[in-house]
Amino acid sequence: MELELRHLRVLCAIADAGSVGRAAAVLGHSQPAISTQLRRIERFLGEPLFERRASGVALTEYGMEVLGQARDVLARADAIGSRPQAGAGAVRQTLRLAATNSSILSGTVVRARSRMPDVALTVSSVYASSTIVELLERGEVDAAIAADYPGLTLRHSDAVAHRGIVTEPCFVALPARHRLRYQSEVSLADLAQDAWFVTPDDGAGWPGVFYEACEAAGFRPAAVHEFIGDRLQLQAMIADGLGVSLVQATLRPIADVLVKPLTGTPVWCRYVLAWRRDGVAEQVVESLFGAATAAHHDLLSRAPHFQAWASGT
Repeated sequence: MELELRHLRVLCAIADAGSVGRAAAVLGHSQPAISTQLRRIERFLGEPLFERRASGVALTEYGMEVLGQARDVLARADAIGSRPQAGAGAVRQTLRLAATNSSILSGTVVRARSRMPDVALTVSSVYASSTIVELLERGEVDAAIAADYPGLTLRHSDAVAHRGIVTEPCFVALPARHRLRYQSEVSLADLAQDAWFVTPDDGAGWPGVFYEACEAAGFRPAAVHEFIGDRLQLQAMIADGLGVSLVQATLRPIADVLVKPLTGTPVWCRYVLAWRRDGVAEQVVESLFGAATAAHHDLLSRAPHFQAWASGT
């Protein structure tokens, strides 16, 4: 067997859909056919790309690497034969991108501008994913990086499409002198008496998924500080011992802050690329996807706490 573009599209479809069955429906094939295709691809590569779960599938660390490479190859393949407009009077296409709080944003923008030099990319920060959907629906932005959660897929009309970039666990950020500082992973229940920093309602399921995880762990946070500032400000307050917070698994901690995985990974978040169907070409979508997944892979390579968790050490 040799890897072909159709195999890479199967991998992308499974990752985007979060299950083999849903990917089969999108691709117009039977579930057994896609399952067989996936087994052949994994056998060819020599390692599993997905973990099988009751609710579907999730990418392994190796799968994240392969997916980023696959999206990059597909974007380059789709760009074959295309040429940017030439001449002094050429008008560059403008792409308006909105983005929620995500550590992948900077790397995505840098790579997207490099891959699409003929596109003028503008970026606006929008916290709530529900607001991002409204902007897309009204045609005020063309594409966006938003968030949703397992079982709470981003809701929008048929005018908008979306694909999952990555689903990652939420970790916890603690002050370096925290009583649990020597633990390799932290139980959510052991943080029942801590003060928490929690960001506001994002219209997509947060902070409901956090409170549900706390309830399942047998407590409800007693002291909650609502916080919507930047990540450095949040980390500064954690470093000063004012509280703890769930954070993205790829967060790079500052001095006096520790980032640790939660026992049982009770909270997950998915970042998605959403776009207007009538306003963004498929080639641009694939370029954005490739840029986003490459940005995430780069963050993983610089997050030892995530690497230790993924390897089980």
